[in-house]
Amino acid sequence: MRDPVPTGMLGGVRRRARHAAEAAYFWLRPRPTGSVVGLLFFCMSVTPSLIPRPWLAQGLISGITLFLGYAIGSLVGRAGTFLRRIPPVRRVVDAVHPRAVVQPTEQALVIALVLLVVAAVYQGSAWQRDLHLLSGLPAPDRWNYLRVPGVAALVLAGSVVVVRALRGAGRYVSHRLRRWIPPGPLQLLGTTAALMAVTVIAEEIAAGGFLTASERVFSAVNDVQSSPRDAPARPTRSGSPGSAVSWDSLGAEGRVFVAGGPTTADLVAFEPRGGPVKDPVRVYVGLRTTADTRAAAALAVRELERTGAFSRSVLCVVTTTGTGWIDPYLTSALEYEHRGDTAIVGMQYSYLPSWISHLSERGRVARAGSELFEQVRARWSLLPPGRRPKLVVFAESLGALGSEAGFRSLADVRARTDGVLWSGPTHENLLWHGLVSRRDPGTPEVLPVYGSGREVRFASRPEDLTRPDTPWISPRVVYLQNPSDPVTWWTPSLLWRRPDWLEEPRGRDVLEAMRWFPVVTFVQVSGDLALAYGAPSGHGHSFHPPAAAAWAAITSPSGWTAGLSERLTRHLDALNLR
Repeated sequence: MRDPVPTGMLGGVRRRARHAAEAAYFWLRPRPTGSVVGLLFFCMSVTPSLIPRPWLAQGLISGITLFLGYAIGSLVGRAGTFLRRIPPVRRVVDAVHPRAVVQPTEQALVIALVLLVVAAVYQGSAWQRDLHLLSGLPAPDRWNYLRVPGVAALVLAGSVVVVRALRGAGRYVSHRLRRWIPPGPLQLLGTTAALMAVTVIAEEIAAGGFLTASERVFSAVNDVQSSPRDAPARPTRSGSPGSAVSWDSLGAEGRVFVAGGPTTADLVAFEPRGGPVKDPVRVYVGLRTTADTRAAAALAVRELERTGAFSRSVLCVVTTTGTGWIDPYLTSALEYEHRGDTAIVGMQYSYLPSWISHLSERGRVARAGSELFEQVRARWSLLPPGRRPKLVVFAESLGALGSEAGFRSLADVRARTDGVLWSGPTHENLLWHGLVSRRDPGTPEVLPVYGSGREVRFASRPEDLTRPDTPWISPRVVYLQNPSDPVTWWTPSLLWRRPDWLEEPRGRDVLEAMRWFPVVTFVQVSGDLALAYGAPSGHGHSFHPPAAAAWAAITSPSGWTAGLSERLTRHLDALNLR
């Protein structure tokens, strides 16, 4: 037989358990109004958004939404409690909502909310299955979706504890000052002091420390050899033995760019038109070479001269993304179409990923995009008009934001280039935003038509470039944008305003069941940003399907046909370029 547990020990365990329960209730005790609004927000958060999500991502997004709803509801509840202290208001409330029916009403509300949450989670799993299939992904296991409420509850609990700890700090400040300041101003002062402390921590410690740490981490990542390739021996590449740019200074993304792309053997193997091929020119200047934007652009021009880039048929100026990345799929498509008779130039302006650069370095990307284009164009303009290559511009995502900044208007773009391809524009792209806002009546925001398609066209698929059936004059401008790309559709105004793309019929890869909810949709689309870059080809922030057709429309390669665009797309898809 086991020895009996001593009574004193058992009593101590009970006391500790009671104290733990009291402490947990103190930190996590629910507020009725906050709980109601929070659960309603949770139910809205499991409605479909732009990008299919795994259960963990959905749980985190739902947890953040649940907390925001809880906070809003708690504030409303506090305001209601304050108003009820006013005698006339209290009499009206008691007359309309007698205390005798309060308890049964609350019980019915709790039951209704529980049933609503169960139904929302079940339907949310069905929507996620449909969204996965619509994006070409295998349907997920719906049972895993049962974990979403648990993850959301943990996020809510952690957030509530943090907020109540901050509020406790404010009360502590008030307690220490109550001997010198009256109670009314004292409460306001304590709250203000706590908010100021949060602001200082967020701005000075968290934000500054985050940016500093990010700079250090991604600067180190930039120096890592991200591929097994050696420095190119081909003189048409930066980092080669005769280059003024060293291999090590190119950075991880620069090394991948100059060492990649089709070789002459690749071009010959693909080429169905016959004729000679050339080794494509790829010029790149990394941030390790120089941090001075003007000096980097000047070095890029000298590299173009060294490689004979100004004698090629097409010269493409690229504004990179935050880390210096250049889309290998879209650049390779241009090189294949012109049998390698091309030159592509880009330079790095940051070590940080685009989403961090977008927050802290938007001025830098605009300066980099403008400076590189202006210096390349200045050197290009010295050539006799009949001997100039086609001068085209390409940029993606944050790079498109910076590239656009070098032009005042669509007319300016067409006057100073021979064509432009911008993919995945952000909502802050001023030129894009102006064109979309002034789109032809009856055309949707996700696939607009501007000016009857005479100068600029928007596409998500190759066939979109043929609409409308009107003449398309050169130079041509193309925007690639997907209906499901949150990079394009994210904007702070989602907090309070329904966007046109959710007023109009949904895009081809967005579920019709997606709806706009204040606050909730903003959180959903913000969460989609983290998943957009890993979406399947042609969805989210991937623009491969229309790439070959877009370059063909802009640059008019000799002997090229729509059938060759389809063949090139299949060829590039097989190479799995990401």
